[in-house]
Amino acid sequence: MTDAVADPQQDTVDARHAKAEQLRQQGIDPYPARWQRTHRNAEIQQQFAALEAGVNSGIDVHVAGRVTSIRNSGMFVDLNDGSGKLQLYFNLKDLAEPLRRVLDALDLGDFLGASGAVRRTKRGELTVDVTHAAMLAKALRPPPEKYHGLADVETRYRKRYLDLIANEGTRDTLLTRARIIAAIRKYFTDNGYTEVETPMLQTLYGGAAARPFVTHHNALDLDLYLRIAPELYLKRLLVGGLSDRIFEVNRNFRNEGISTRHNPEFTMLEAYEAYADYERMMQLFEGMVERCCLDVRGTTIVALEGASVDLRPPFRRLSMVDATSAALGEDLRAMTDDQARGIAARRLKRELEPEQGWGHAVEQLFTELVEASLVEPTHVVDFPAAISPLAKRRADDPRIAERFETFCFGMEIANAFSEMNDPVAQRAVLEEQLKHAREGGEYASVLDSDFLEALEHGMPPAGGLGVGIDRFVMLLTGATSIREVIAFPTLRPRSN
Repeated sequence: MTDAVADPQQDTVDARHAKAEQLRQQGIDPYPARWQRTHRNAEIQQQFAALEAGVNSGIDVHVAGRVTSIRNSGMFVDLNDGSGKLQLYFNLKDLAEPLRRVLDALDLGDFLGASGAVRRTKRGELTVDVTHAAMLAKALRPPPEKYHGLADVETRYRKRYLDLIANEGTRDTLLTRARIIAAIRKYFTDNGYTEVETPMLQTLYGGAAARPFVTHHNALDLDLYLRIAPELYLKRLLVGGLSDRIFEVNRNFRNEGISTRHNPEFTMLEAYEAYADYERMMQLFEGMVERCCLDVRGTTIVALEGASVDLRPPFRRLSMVDATSAALGEDLRAMTDDQARGIAARRLKRELEPEQGWGHAVEQLFTELVEASLVEPTHVVDFPAAISPLAKRRADDPRIAERFETFCFGMEIANAFSEMNDPVAQRAVLEEQLKHAREGGEYASVLDSDFLEALEHGMPPAGGLGVGIDRFVMLLTGATSIREVIAFPTLRPRSN
């Protein structure tokens, strides 16, 4: 048996437990059910902004929040309610016994309710002269050290509640994320889109190339997959004619690697518009980016690691094939499958799979040679059809799909197609993809015959757009890791 790890805070925890018990013995509940708050701190700062120094307003307020500072033996207490800080004043020379009991039990991190008149001190600090106070939640553990904050990255991610207490920047990032998602929803509804929901538990997974998470439904004795993408269900809604314009802000799950740009559980926007194509999706996405920037940040200028770009439309366009050819010094358009595969193997120093031809070679060379250089917002077009199984082929060049991906700071943030709606062509492409996956030993599902049957009932021509919400939030907040913009990122559990 291994020895238990000693808790370095145990003495502090014991002392706080004792204070909570003392309150109970005095007939005070350290965890009451309610507190009638009249103002948030920011509202008080706004309402009394014109109050002059040294003046008492005579107006009583009821406030509540977390105690972040106790000074002068409890004479001054700072209260933070998420909207801002407010100073409380306890008159220690003439302190009523109920107030003294609460103040004696008070520690940093406690939640406190307080009532009293608002005044501005001679030094200009808005202050509440406390006449009544109540312990609202006794914190049994201390908050992170005030002046050093919470710097350990692992602890910040594992114990996000401590990160939020200690680091205002984390709160700002996650609140900005909420505003961005709200702005996205408003943008699409303002453009006539209907928000829908599709299943996260699916009997077949599809809509992307990714390894799924598998779970089991006991009542049906049925294995199910967590959604890797909502695309095939959203297209079923287009077939059914629910609306010509639909979108979903959805959670997806991919049983793959973790990095600064990848989390197994992530959020995406997918939108589809009937009678549109990928050019329309390009305009739609640019409009969304500009609207979110202006609504949330007030500017289209964003910065990351010392570099700044302007997200005001239009974004530049770049041909994947031509840009990769230029970086390679060879004309990829003139190459056969074997030639492109050979060039890629020599440049990448690894062999491609036998079934991977021209299109896969172009994609892998682009990723290696070009992608990281795309700092300014760029629509990459001329995607190979071989890596775009759900997109229409260009009429003038069947090796190329009507597709774009948008990059910024070397990071993909959007993906869009002119959607394949020919059921015969779509079946042939998916059957070929499934065959190669099985031959290559990849994790492969069975063909989604119901989706193909739905296409046989007729799906109008449509443009489809997918946006990685987490990466988009990274872009607008300047975060360098996806874990900064997800409240609870996926982490390996600690052994203890």
